[in-house]
This record gives sequence, structure tokens and C-alpha cells, in this order.
Amino acid sequence: MADGTSRSSAYLRVASTFRERIADGTWPAGYRLPSRGTLGAELGVGENIIRRAQEILTAEGLLEGRAGSGTYVRATYERRTMLRTETHRTPGLLPAGFDGTWEANSIAKVPAPSDIASRLGIATDDLCVRTAYEVLANRQPVMLITSWEPMAVTDRTVIVLPEGGPLAGRGVVARMAHIGITVARVVEVPRPIHLDEDQAQVLGLPTGSQALLIARTYYDTSGRAVETADIVVPPERWDVLYDVPVPAAGQPS
Repeated sequence: MADGTSRSSAYLRVASTFRERIADGTWPAGYRLPSRGTLGAELGVGENIIRRAQEILTAEGLLEGRAGSGTYVRATYERRTMLRTETHRTPGLLPAGFDGTWEANSIAKVPAPSDIASRLGIATDDLCVRTAYEVLANRQPVMLITSWEPMAVTDRTVIVLPEGGPLAGRGVVARMAHIGITVARVVEVPRPIHLDEDQAQVLGLPTGSQALLIARTYYDTSGRAVETADIVVPPERWDVLYDVPVPAAGQPS
């Protein structure tokens, strides 16, 4: 019991030291922490104690982990507005007015899981192209998107890969129009989720943090779904604004 209490006191003491260094500017925003071994040697504790202290401050929002890079003092992020309206729901990947960039990874011939198949109106395990996007602002991920397109729609066309060919990065509406498909409507279903470990690591947030998931599906003029996507939006970095026009008096709503 005494040994457990000692370890508990040790990582709480280290966490307090980390807070002081952040508060007094010794570790400014964006600072990359030394390795756990280096910090452990400096503070006279083991690497597990350093890890526990870092986990505490990550949960408090003071530190963030970046995949393959290390642990950093978390910067204050600029809040952005994602407009979801008839006039501002852009045909491209990025929200209207957002000047960020993205990284993408597409994989063809991926069997559709049952929930995605249901949204697309296809059979479970029908083949799709799955594209994972990291939307970046100031080179840091601020949103995640996973897109699914049925290969029955795009196979053997120049748009089969969303980020390849002559219409790379142009968005679903423009790409589908290129092969003679008119996208007529989009349906979005927002719901709260908790970030899993992989999502949290990419976004630099604690595992289990709350986020908004927007399940978006594009339909053509025949009512066929041609793409569906999960858009993961961290609410601390985005305000999602739905601006819905109201019909004039006397017109059907």
C-alpha cells in the first residue's frame, strides 16, 4: 500500500511540476516535451511516472500527443464556423470560408460494413472506395472525414479515386457530374460521439473526448446514394451553424 501511495504521490508531484512550467512560460504553447527518459532522469522518477503525469495534463487539455512526433504543450486553437446551409454547403471537401488543406488516403475494393452499406443502399460487403481525410489548419488536424463511394458507381472511370485523376480534390458533386451523374440532394445526420484512441491521437485530444459526427450522404436524381461520409468535428474547434431558410407566408413548408 505504501509503495502504491508513493507512486501516486510521485506522478501527482510531476504533474504539478509540468503545470508550473506551462503556467510560467518555461514550456510555451507548441513546445515539444523532452523524452520520458530525459524527464524521468531530471526529476528522479521512472518513465511510467512521467507517462501518468502526461496523461493527467492531456486530460486537462494542457498537453497533446501527436502521432509519431511526441508530446507538446497544447496551443490555443482558433474557433471556426462550419456553415451548413443551402448556400454554404460547398461542393468541395472543405467548409465554406475555410482556407486549410487536407491529406488523404484512398483504398479501393474495400467491402462495405453493414452500417455503411445501409446508408448507401447496397449489400453488405459490396466493394467501395474508402478515403480517409485529415483536414488541416496550420498543419494540424482539426477534422476527420471518412468517405465511402460504391465501386458500382465509379469503377472503370477517371474519378474512381477521389484524390486522383483530372478531378482530384474537386468534391463529390463535380466528380459525379464528370461521369454524367447529377447530385440532387444531400442528407446530414449529426450525433454526438466520443473519440476513440486513434481519432484522439490524430486530433491531439484525450481519448473519449466528445465530438460531433455528421453522417452525410449524397443522392443523385434517381434517389441513389453515390457517396456517404462520416465527418468528425471536435466541438472545441468548430461551431456548426445550420441556417435553414423559412418559406414565405402562404407557401408550403
